[in-house]
Amino acid sequence: MLTRLMGALVPVLTMMAAPALAHTGMGSVGGFVHGLLHPLTGLDHLLAMIAVGLWAGLVGGTARIAYPVAFVSAMALAGLWAMSGGQLPGAEVGIASSLLLLGLAIAFNLSPPLAAGTLVCAVFAIFHGFAHGAELPENASGVGYAIGFVIATATLHGVGLLLASQLAARMPQLARIAGGGLILAGVAILSS
Repeated sequence: MLTRLMGALVPVLTMMAAPALAHTGMGSVGGFVHGLLHPLTGLDHLLAMIAVGLWAGLVGGTARIAYPVAFVSAMALAGLWAMSGGQLPGAEVGIASSLLLLGLAIAFNLSPPLAAGTLVCAVFAIFHGFAHGAELPENASGVGYAIGFVIATATLHGVGLLLASQLAARMPQLARIAGGGLILAGVAILSS
């Protein structure tokens, strides 16, 4: 179990250890690295991305694919919208609320109909994607940046799925504790 978890975390940690390539003005490489690092360097994004995978894994079945795919797709579109000058008032409140609500879903082992859970993930992704796109570094490639944050997000969803299959299956109380932690994180961010 620990070996599998470490195998999933190594790529994430490796991505975090590459800041030397993240200087602005490096075109597509710099944009890609910035995009790759963005979901990993903000605790709110990091927790939410893992939470989507964890919730999908706990719900099981088709949700294991549908929730992450809906999240990544909506996030990419919202990121492109932000990069093109779109506006989304309250995006930070939406991000914090996603942590709170994902925490509730995990803590209370909510298993909604597939379409409802998929829609919830897509709506949350709009806020996260907008924040990613709005923070496109100056002189960075928007395409490279978007590819980077899509890859990082999908990887974090995979970590959540792995946690669901390895930890929650053997110790279901850990899922409730993780959900409680997400609730507290969401409340803390909302109140700051």
